[in-house]
Amino acid sequence: MIRSELLQALAKANPELRTDDVEKIVDVFFDEIAQRLAEGGRVELRGFGAFSTRERDPRKGRNPRTGEAVDVPGKKVPFFKPGKEMRARLNV
Repeated sequence: MIRSELLQALAKANPELRTDDVEKIVDVFFDEIAQRLAEGGRVELRGFGAFSTRERDPRKGRNPRTGEAVDVPGKKVPFFKPGKEMRARLNV
């Protein structure tokens, strides 16, 4: 599912909301998750799962064109752990 399909599904399920309102709600939802993760926090949605960040250590990489060794800096990456109910729904 892509963002536009999500917006259409929400608008169809909530005909009393204008399309602009549905779009604002989705924007706020995703912005809040992204902001919390950027601050190093965790977002837990009961029955769905939890979003958090993981640290990647610095490492040596290779330039694919030249084969030259390159230093790859450490970074934070998003991580999702599905909840118990989500795993149960997927493995029915």
